[in-house]
Amino acid sequence: MSFIQEFKKFAVRGNVLDMAVGVIIGGAFGKIVTSMVNDIIMPVIGIITGKIDVSSLKFTIPSSIAGAEPVIVKYGQFLQNIINFLIICVCVFFMVKVINKLMKNEEAVKPAPKPTPEEILLKEIRDILKENKNK
Repeated sequence: MSFIQEFKKFAVRGNVLDMAVGVIIGGAFGKIVTSMVNDIIMPVIGIITGKIDVSSLKFTIPSSIAGAEPVIVKYGQFLQNIINFLIICVCVFFMVKVINKLMKNEEAVKPAPKPTPEEILLKEIRDILKENKNK
């Protein structure tokens, strides 16, 4: 089997396509959450904390070498990324919860399948055999 045929067989499997769709939607969802955090949540937190922009929080460690640049530790950006992560986790949790609830509702709505003619016949035979055994 050639490399191209093998790759084609791999690429068109259902799981790979599902994963690709998930990655694309996840990337777009990540941008939405980042915008929500940067443009809505963080300004509100800034107002509550006295106009502090969390992403700009940092501390500077002076260099021990003369003329060298000081080391800047941007812990505020790290905090903002943690907030982004937590919001994404909460959103994914609620999405999975809603999807699971919808799946359970679909399963509950499905009526029991009608027995096939073979199953009906087998039940009749079983009942006749039970009657003959009890005589």
